[in-house]
Amino acid sequence: MQEAIAIICGGGPAPGINNVVSTTARVFLKNGYRVIGVHEGFKGLLSEDRQTVDIDFEFADRIFHQGGSALKMSRFKPNDADFDASFFKKHNVRLLVSIGGDDTASTAARLADYLQTQDLDVKSIHVPKTIDNDLPLPEGVPTFGYQTAKETGVTLGNTVYEDARTSQNWFVMCAMGREAGHLAFGIGAACHFPMIIIPEIFNKTPISIDKIVRLVISSIVKRRLMNIRYGVAMISEGVFHFLDKKDLEATGIHFDYDAHGHPELNQVSKAHIFNQLVMRKIKELKLDHKSRPVELGYAMRCARPIGFDLSYTSQLGRGVFTLFKAGHTKCMVSQSPEKDVIPLYLDDLRDADGRIKTRLVNINSHKVSTVYEMLHYLTEDDIEAARAFLPNPEEFVFKRILEWE
Repeated sequence: MQEAIAIICGGGPAPGINNVVSTTARVFLKNGYRVIGVHEGFKGLLSEDRQTVDIDFEFADRIFHQGGSALKMSRFKPNDADFDASFFKKHNVRLLVSIGGDDTASTAARLADYLQTQDLDVKSIHVPKTIDNDLPLPEGVPTFGYQTAKETGVTLGNTVYEDARTSQNWFVMCAMGREAGHLAFGIGAACHFPMIIIPEIFNKTPISIDKIVRLVISSIVKRRLMNIRYGVAMISEGVFHFLDKKDLEATGIHFDYDAHGHPELNQVSKAHIFNQLVMRKIKELKLDHKSRPVELGYAMRCARPIGFDLSYTSQLGRGVFTLFKAGHTKCMVSQSPEKDVIPLYLDDLRDADGRIKTRLVNINSHKVSTVYEMLHYLTEDDIEAARAFLPNPEEFVFKRILEWE
């Protein structure tokens, strides 16, 4: 029987998924393999009535440049008891290619271990994807989809900034990012926003709603001193992950929480929440300003990949075949800083609790620190002038809020 590979997609979408599927399929088809695409991730793979598609050149050639995923996705995470070998035996599958985040990678590795107990030698190679850019890849190597998501966000961000200038208003913008602020920082820096708030800047003081609001006010008042009445404050959704539950409840805004006590962020507009809180403070301080909320969320996940991600995901797809022929398994395909294909093993990426380490924004790097030097916020030298707008300007000095000095 012809040897086959199976491809599944788990988690949420990211630009470039289709090109990973396409390029992986094309290189394996060229080398004589059957390529089976399985819909709905592990849920479909382990189901008795799974939906599959035999991927041929025409299918692969049609989808490579498209956003979204031609293979339907699922967040289903099976237990070991859910594993079954029948699909792999029936179709002579020699490799499972999983596209997704750390949960998908871990599950694929567990499934490979199970298949070995069934006397099946099925290798497992994972292609990591997230627009959050927070996986611990080699220095300078982004996660695929990040650059396209950033580009999409920058296009929207520049439009919003022009609206702010035209209408002489402020906007509070939020971007996806889980615990890391890469996307918010990347968009905010590219758009020259006067304030960028990400979890990593709170490296010397706990995150609180009050501090976040005061940082925005600090930028608004600094620009008033510069005779500028407009601007955009970018806030990473990741700050929510570090807010105390009592702090959230004190806002009077209702949140639902998951089993781990984290707020269900996908159910609410973070920009709307922070804009409400900023407007409350503006009214309390009697500042003559208005702000509007803008959420950068799901619109970025299925964007058509830009050239960078098309080239990058093409290499990752070819890299799957390279690693497979070299005998690698239970690994992620990645790229070295020199652009060579390399395997990354999950055990090397985990922290002491077994979680995949989160790559954070390095705020001490030259790239990041110079951006923060250029933002607009109150300094010690602005205190006296700021008294024209604030009764207590000392509380709105950027470095005092963050305890950086």
